Amino acid sequence: MKKRNYIALLLILMSALILETCGPVVLSSRSESPPPWFYPNRVEMVRYVYFPEYSIYYDLTLSNYLYLNNGVWMRVKVLPPRYHNINLNRSKYARVKGYRGDNIRTYHNENNVRSNTRTSRRTNTARTRRN
Repeated sequence: MKKRNYIALLLILMSALILETCGPVVLSSRSESPPPWFYPNRVEMVRYVYFPEYSIYYDLTLSNYLYLNNGVWMRVKVLPPRYHNINLNRSKYARVKGYRGDNIRTYHNENNVRSNTRTSRRTNTARTRRN
């Protein structure tokens, strides 16, 4: 009986020592790191980043892109092939502050953000010169 207690105590001590050497376990609510074009070591309290040249939003919370396709906002993890030639690292972007909702169309329409669907055609008017 004493031998059995001694072995059990020895196993408990060894397992405690083994678990101590494992180090801390870190749990994070964010499964992925931000994209490389975003500030790498900076905490931002925004949900969306907007690229005005391309009318593309990036959702930092869900880690996906939103873009306008034939009047419908598409939400994808990877941009389609037509956007593969752009470099978001060098593109201008704006942090969308104060909006954390899910419906980006509402924000886009309310804030008069320029998109390709709302541009008006320019007319070429001839000017007369005064002599």
